[in-house]
Amino acid sequence: MKKAAPFLCLLAAALPATALAEPVLLISVDGLRPGDVLEAEKRGLSIPNLRRFVKEGAYASGVTGVLPTLTYPSHTTLITGTAPARHGIISNNSFDPMQINQGGWYWYASDIKVPTLWEAAAKAGLSTGNVHWPVSVAAKGVTWNLPQIWRTGHTDDAKLLEALATPGLKAEMEKATGEPYAMGIDESLPGDENRGRAAVALIAAHKPDFVTVYLTALDHEQHLKGPGSPEAKAVLEKIDAIVGRLVAAEQQAHPGAVIALASDHGFEATHSALNLFRPFIDEGLITLGADGKIASWRAMPWLSGGSAAIMLAQPQDEALATKVKALLDRLAADPANGIASVADRQAVAKMGGNPQAAFYVNLRAGYVTGLFAGKDAPIVAPAPVKGMHGYFPGPLNLRSSFMLLGKGVAKGRDLREIDMRAIAPTLADILGIALPDAEQPALKWKQ
Repeated sequence: MKKAAPFLCLLAAALPATALAEPVLLISVDGLRPGDVLEAEKRGLSIPNLRRFVKEGAYASGVTGVLPTLTYPSHTTLITGTAPARHGIISNNSFDPMQINQGGWYWYASDIKVPTLWEAAAKAGLSTGNVHWPVSVAAKGVTWNLPQIWRTGHTDDAKLLEALATPGLKAEMEKATGEPYAMGIDESLPGDENRGRAAVALIAAHKPDFVTVYLTALDHEQHLKGPGSPEAKAVLEKIDAIVGRLVAAEQQAHPGAVIALASDHGFEATHSALNLFRPFIDEGLITLGADGKIASWRAMPWLSGGSAAIMLAQPQDEALATKVKALLDRLAADPANGIASVADRQAVAKMGGNPQAAFYVNLRAGYVTGLFAGKDAPIVAPAPVKGMHGYFPGPLNLRSSFMLLGKGVAKGRDLREIDMRAIAPTLADILGIALPDAEQPALKWKQ
């Protein structure tokens, strides 16, 4: 047998090594509560494809999430294994006190400060795909990318997505499915079904070694009608069918694949909204102009659903911090305001939350933070939604889901309560790749 030439040896050493152990499909069902799967029959739910994970795979009884329990911070934790303070996606929306960003979200993967599973997979020589995952615009390491982004819902949003997706991929998927790809702002069940068909087509055509797919309609319905409502149950049963088609497509493309199903948070039913802007205006911490819009600010709530980060224009101003803390304590002392706790910087840091926040206000279950509504808006009003998340992590209703199915996965294993940060390193372990920045070890998922 001839020895390889030195040049060829050096060339082989320079090429990326394919580290694939098993291919992975990661599906996220936004707002899926673990009890809806584990107690499906008791709750009157027909979800055979989700129940299959429990019968044939491994599952967590619950997942303790991150601060805040919102979609974008949580999905970035799912893909990095780190808390928001570390990965940089500390809310859904960017902080915009002067309201100039027109409701902009953390769409851009350039804001993620640590390596993602996509990057780690690509570094190991694996191919990757993505359909609609949060914070995925221009994500490094994604071979075939249909990122999540929208601006207004105008038809120009479709052109924006086409410009930001992998060149030609949107048109390819539309040809394969025979329909236009759903608009990014579309959170409806038909939108999920459309993106599910696109994901099936992407898996069939390109067979990525690692692919992420995000489904959002359950979250949307639980906000509108409440968690556990008949409408939310009906949507979940339809999403179950989408999951079934995705699993079948992945197993056909990769008979040895592992399918992971996760969610980002649970849900609380709601009845009241706390308008934190009004007391900040009354206290002179926010100044309005003649047009009723914010003209200047010294301290400002940054809303995150069931909680709010409190930002200071001058973070080192101790007198300002003292004034804001006194205001928050007065508000928390009145039970009608629904404030459960006020965390300081040290407490926020311990929870891995927004390092820019001077304080973080957590509301009691049933309360949500209200949007800016001018100087005459009431402090407490009826909630505009029937369900919410974004509270501090921990409570049972806020726990999210995680399940595994496929080659080598222990059948019927209860992983018990897990930390959300353990999910990404577990998927890295299945893929046979390294994710050294993860803050938790991989779960024991093998047979």
